[in-house]
This record gives sequence, structure tokens and C-alpha cells, in this order.
Amino acid sequence: MRARNLKLTDVFDFEPDGGLMTFAGERVLLMDAVAMGLLRSQLIRAFGMTGARSILTRFGYTHGYRVAEAMQGAIPWDDEREWRVAGGRLHRLHGMVIFEPVKKSTHDPAPFAEAVWHESYEAEQHLIHQGRAEECVCWSLAGFASGYLSKVHGRTVYCTEETCRGRGDPVCRMVGRFREDWPVEQQQFFTFYESDCLNEALVKLQAQLKKVDRRLALCRRELEAEQSDDSGLVTRSKTMHTLLEQARKVASVDTTVLLQGESGAGKERVAQLIHDASGRQAGPFVAINCAAVPESLLESELFGHARGSFTGATSDRAGLFESARGGTILLDEVAELPLPMQSKLLRVLQEREVRRVGENKTRQIDVRVVAATHRDLAAEVKAGRFREDLFFRLRVIELQVPALRERPEDILALARQALARAAAREKLALKELSPEASRALLGHPWPGNVRELLNAMERALVLAPGKRIELSDLPPDVARPSVAARPASEHRTLAQLEREAILSTLAAERGSRARTADRLGIGQATLFRKLKQYQADGHAIAPAA
Repeated sequence: MRARNLKLTDVFDFEPDGGLMTFAGERVLLMDAVAMGLLRSQLIRAFGMTGARSILTRFGYTHGYRVAEAMQGAIPWDDEREWRVAGGRLHRLHGMVIFEPVKKSTHDPAPFAEAVWHESYEAEQHLIHQGRAEECVCWSLAGFASGYLSKVHGRTVYCTEETCRGRGDPVCRMVGRFREDWPVEQQQFFTFYESDCLNEALVKLQAQLKKVDRRLALCRRELEAEQSDDSGLVTRSKTMHTLLEQARKVASVDTTVLLQGESGAGKERVAQLIHDASGRQAGPFVAINCAAVPESLLESELFGHARGSFTGATSDRAGLFESARGGTILLDEVAELPLPMQSKLLRVLQEREVRRVGENKTRQIDVRVVAATHRDLAAEVKAGRFREDLFFRLRVIELQVPALRERPEDILALARQALARAAAREKLALKELSPEASRALLGHPWPGNVRELLNAMERALVLAPGKRIELSDLPPDVARPSVAARPASEHRTLAQLEREAILSTLAAERGSRARTADRLGIGQATLFRKLKQYQADGHAIAPAA
């Protein structure tokens, strides 16, 4: 028997009326994948990601080792090598994953084992029950591969994932090496295979408990400071509320969406929201910046290529449209596509199929397309730089992402959120914005939009010597904005300047009406009257302290 010819009927036996079932002569049980996903969630809640990974990795290792033992004498193999290489086939027969060996490795030196995994049940269940992870999540599958390979080779083999659909990568990719061949700097995951790994994980968790109380206080301050919706986007302004309501409505259908707005305004975050709120949220979200990929590689990157189709194409490769199967693909800066590529993209959108470079056959795709650009596509069409038919095909639904200067109510909320997240990430003390710094933020035109604001806040947090972010801690162009830097069309009336001064001071004083009136030198009755008018006009007012 050869490994590739092995069928489920060769090793699986059961009574039609139920009862005892065997696999390679050993008793087995039928387990529901969702039940395993729920168990995984319980383990994560009880022990954290580290503890859950330890348990599931060891479970997978023991499973793989036992299967290798059972298969050794259960099948009349052509030779011992067939038994050794049957692990990937058995992965498939167990219903856990579809195994695709990597024929030519990109690693130097090449690893002992390397494969691409499709349809991983672990990645699927993690996305359903936990959402996208920050790390690879096919723990029991990696353990199974390690246990099987260790048994058949009589030496310890450890496998781990390099990429994983559970964290948003296009595919799951596994690499395995003999224990002694792993470089020292890559051995952090060994602890999950050691017999006392769970104890170590629990000890680490216990040691971190003292840090939790300090972080809880930081989280509370962040939550109290910011008003963000369930997408994590700050939405104090009416324009953003309207945009996100439209995005959620769009998410319920599979229509192509065009997002237009300035660079750094948050187009990718809106695209991610559309994906997360759609029926495709369990699938991958794949984003590509069309302006960042050389024209000569763009077709291969989007549609894939066949082996030998051009120099360097050493193996077949699926493009991003295929990799995003069941999910969403974001074509960022779509206006930068050259005209010949625009024609090919139009055909893909119309026919819902792609043709890899160097192949004659077409492949069906199942993907939702979201396009984004900072250019005015209608103007690009008139200038002859963008195809009119593709323009109309992309803008079935068009959403405009407002620039930051068009939603000043969000500036201070975004700034505080950025400070809180940067403080948590860099393990620094959270710092407040002084009233002077707050007014400077509101007065800056933010040509770089939210991205510029986030960078400015991280810089200020790191460089500020005191407990507050002062005016002098901000970047020079933000701290000392030039009147000429604001376009003439954006010059504000005296009433607008007064409103901005009152609302920024109120926000800086955390909603305290008494301190705000005192700082502005006006009576509280005057302040209350103006705030009531602003609220009637639809402006967001900080809650009273």
C-alpha cells in the first residue's frame, strides 16, 4: 500500500447500527468540530491563550504519536517510507485538514518538513468562537504532525505554523524540524511540547496576576475617556455615525463597495468593519496596496501563476483572489492600477473567475471585493487614466470616508484613545492632555488625518517629561500651526471659533462645567446656554463631570 492511495475504508471500521468504531484497529470516537471549538473557548477562558495552547498541543502530539503506532502494523505498506510519509494523508482522513506538501522550500536550509494546510478545522473554529487571533492557532494540528513524525523517525520532531488563517493570513503554513536543528532564537514554542508546559503556563499566569490590577485601571480610564462603537472606531461626530451605519447596512449584502477618502482617514478600518459585520467574517480579510506592488508582479500577486510561467516561478501559486476564498479582498489605492490590469480586473469582477499567469483554465472565486482610493475616480475617468466601465463596476455602493478636519468632534477622543493604547503597548504611564495641547490639536488641519494624529500622540507620550502632554511636547507643526496652513475655504467664522474654544476646553476639563467657565472667564449660566444651543445644533457635548 502506498500512502497516497490510502482510503478511509482501508482503516475505518464500524457497525451500521452503531457502537464500537475502530481506526487502524484502535477504538475511536466521532467528535463534533463545533464541540471541539467550544472546548477550545472554555480552555482559553480558563487558562488563557498560553495554557490552552499547551493543552491542545500536547493532545495533538499524543494523538499523532498513537496514530503512527497503530498504522505501523495495520496496513501492508510497500515499504517503511510509505508509513513515514502517510501522516499528511491521515490528517485528511481524520477530517482535520487538507495537506499540501511544499515541493520547493523558500527556507535556507530547507526544513525537515513543510506543508500548506487548507480547510483547517482549528482555524475555522477559532474564528467562529474567538474571532481573529494575534498568533497562529492550529495548535493540535501542529502537535499531531510532531507526534506522528517523531514516532516514525525515532527522533523528536517539533512543528509550528509560520502563517495561519486564524490570524488573517491567506493560508496556514507548517514547518517542522528535528529538535536539535531548530535555531536557538526560534525555540520559544518548545515549551508547548514539554511535559511540564502546562505547569509553566500556569506559573506564568499566576505571576502576571499582580500586573492585571494595574492594567485594569488603565483600561478603565481608556473606556471612560473614549466613546467608540463595537468596531473600535471613535464616532462622536454625526458624519462618522452616518458612515458606520451605512457600512453595516452594506455588510449585510455581498455588493462591491468603493471607499473614497484622503490617505490616513481610515478607509481600511471601514473595510474591516464591513467584513467583520458580514456573513463572510469567518473567512479571511486580505488587503493589498495596489500602489506598492511593482506592475510586473501585480497580475501574479492578484491572480496567481503556474510553475514555469516566468523566471522565478518555481511552483504553482494561488493569487490573493483565490486566497481570500469565502472572505473579503480590499484593493487599496485601486486608482493606481495600470490600464491593462484594469481590463483584467474588470473581467474578474464580471465573470467571478481568475486565470493564473501561465495557465489556460479559469478558476471560480468566492470573494467580496472592496476597493479604496484617495483619488477622485470620476476625475480620473475624465482624464483617461481609469476605465469608465470598471469605475461603474466598483462603485455599486460608494462610501465617502471623511477627513479628520471634517469631524473635529473626534479629534480629542481619538487622541486620548491613541495615548491609552500607546501607553499600554509601550508599558508607560498614561498621560493627560493639557488644555493648551487640546486646543492645538483642534486647531491643526491634520493633512495626514488619523494616521498623523496617532503618530503625534505616540511621540508626545514618549517625549513628555511630566504627567501631562503639554503644548511643547507636541510636534512643532502641530504646536505652532500657521494661519496660512489652513486653506481659505476652511477659514472659520467668529461663532465657529468661539464654539471650538468652548467645546475643546470642556473636553480638556473632562466635562466639568464649573472649571470650564472659570478657565474661559465666563459665567456658568452663559456656558450652559451656549452648550444647550450647540447640542440643539447636533454637536457632541462631553458629559457633565
